[in-house]
Amino acid sequence: MKLDDAAVRLEALGNPTRLKIYRALVRAGEEGLPVGRLQEKLDVAASTLSHHLKALIAVGLVTQMREGTTLICHTNYNMMRGLIEYMAEECCAEGTCPPVAVPRLTKAA
Repeated sequence: MKLDDAAVRLEALGNPTRLKIYRALVRAGEEGLPVGRLQEKLDVAASTLSHHLKALIAVGLVTQMREGTTLICHTNYNMMRGLIEYMAEECCAEGTCPPVAVPRLTKAA
């Protein structure tokens, strides 16, 4: 991941509402959450949710898929893993502390 890409994604997560949305989607797992359920869960207005989802989708952290008449939101786990790994890959590279092994995030079986 490039610095500019990481910065854009971290900026998107820097908003409290977007971070709540993202964490709710991470907790939902691979199944994701329908937009309506996400709205109820977070108690936000539909227009507010739509605005913040658009920002997360634009940077690739969230995807949406239509199932019939329902719009399902999903975390892009590969992007999340890449961002986390980018943040930790240089840990203690030039310092005196021992490097910390970053546990690999794996899909649940």
